[in-house]
Amino acid sequence: MSTFEPPAETLADVVLVDYGLGNLRSATRGLERAGASVEITDDPEAFAAADGVVLPGVGAFREGMENAGPLREALTDHAEAGRPLFGICLGMQMLLTSSEEADHEGEGEVTGLDLVPGTNVRFDVDRKVPHMGWNELEIERDHPLVAGVGGEYAYFVHSYYAEPDDPDAVVATADYGVDFPAVVANDAGNVFGTQFHPEKSGETGLRILRNFVEYCAER
Repeated sequence: MSTFEPPAETLADVVLVDYGLGNLRSATRGLERAGASVEITDDPEAFAAADGVVLPGVGAFREGMENAGPLREALTDHAEAGRPLFGICLGMQMLLTSSEEADHEGEGEVTGLDLVPGTNVRFDVDRKVPHMGWNELEIERDHPLVAGVGGEYAYFVHSYYAEPDDPDAVVATADYGVDFPAVVANDAGNVFGTQFHPEKSGETGLRILRNFVEYCAER
């Protein structure tokens, strides 16, 4: 039985960015359970009216950046205005500057949103790739997104992981033959992402989504 109690009323209005690669249905359910009113849209004008924006994502870095290309300026403006921007899985990787994935696929360099400077690198470990399954989260520093979280498990599906230029951008790590960032955030703290899928991570994921919604409500 779930011990997570949804709030009695909506806490914040959240935009879930629809650029063709997101896990929109389960992300919407998770955010709604966490107390958000969710609008799924590819209209950048909706970002300004929202308390926070979620950039989901499943797939390849190049395709993600190409699909989200028309929204790049709006996403950057939203972040630089100090408003909450939450990237999930591929969406988190898109917050960084670049990824080895395009080079690995012979597609050349692709520029990410560069909101958390760094690059995404492929797992080079003697383990099955993609990394798929549950891993323990190790909290490295305080951030509102991980309030009340520590030692719990989250669900991952990925072949690449973030390497931020600034080690302080790492909020939480997990281990898969190498310690890799599971949660990252920019210096200001308003742009952040999870490599795992909180909407598929049970009570821990719901706690993180509630933390995000509460953060949006307080901004």
